Amino acid sequence: MKVGITTSGINMDAPVYSHFGRAPKLMIYDLDLDTYHVQKNEQSLNAAQGAGIQTALHLCDEKVECVITGNCGPIAYETLRAAGVSVCTCPACTIAGAIEKLKHGDLVPCAAPNANA
Repeated sequence: MKVGITTSGINMDAPVYSHFGRAPKLMIYDLDLDTYHVQKNEQSLNAAQGAGIQTALHLCDEKVECVITGNCGPIAYETLRAAGVSVCTCPACTIAGAIEKLKHGDLVPCAAPNANA
């Protein structure tokens, strides 16, 4: 399973970024292969509006099945859910900590968005 994680860093010790759409970077982590790569999220950082939906669509293109972030607004949340992508929040976690929680079933998908647009 591929997981998309919002971050400002480049490795597993980096924090999960608190704002989904405006995250500086996106980590795509493959749970099956235990590998990852990091991409800049410049298209959303520079967007006048619609950053959340752009980030959501980008992660859908990456074929992620789950997203881990700090907060996710309603439009991005609905875009991800419509694509079958679960959204989990893990504020104040490192990426490594969030992945471990996910692997152990301690990270539960959100039933609703947890931020305003």
